[in-house]
Amino acid sequence: MRHLFKSIFLALSLSLLTQGLAFAEEHASAQDAINMIKKVIAFYKANGPEKTYAAVNDPKGQFIYKDLYVFAGTVKPGGITLAHGGNPKLLGKPLGELRDGDGVFFVKKINEVAASKEGKGWVDYKWPNPVTKAMEQKSTYVERVDEIYFACGIYK
Repeated sequence: MRHLFKSIFLALSLSLLTQGLAFAEEHASAQDAINMIKKVIAFYKANGPEKTYAAVNDPKGQFIYKDLYVFAGTVKPGGITLAHGGNPKLLGKPLGELRDGDGVFFVKKINEVAASKEGKGWVDYKWPNPVTKAMEQKSTYVERVDEIYFACGIYK
């Protein structure tokens, strides 16, 4: 099982690193990330889950901006990735045991924030930046809707 997660992390890292040209050169702001989540939640409420996941997964769609992309998952430990604008290879995979560059179980933290009473907040971790190709500090805004979460992170 540990080998599987190492393989997923390596594949994700390589995929993000090679997709750098697909993202704009400029960093997005924390407010940009919050606005993106508000936008995807409005889309979800108007169009339902299937159309929303398809829109999030579209690499040239409305949920890609500068170095931002949206991802979504089920709100439960080890939840399934439902949509991912940065790496479609993660769709359908449980990522609860995925660790960042410092060994932090950041997906577990994302689920904890989503499952909290407030249902929203920020999670900090290190992750490869698709633009700079360097391991960087990332802060991801998470918000729960129904039993799923939407998330979008900025590089610092």
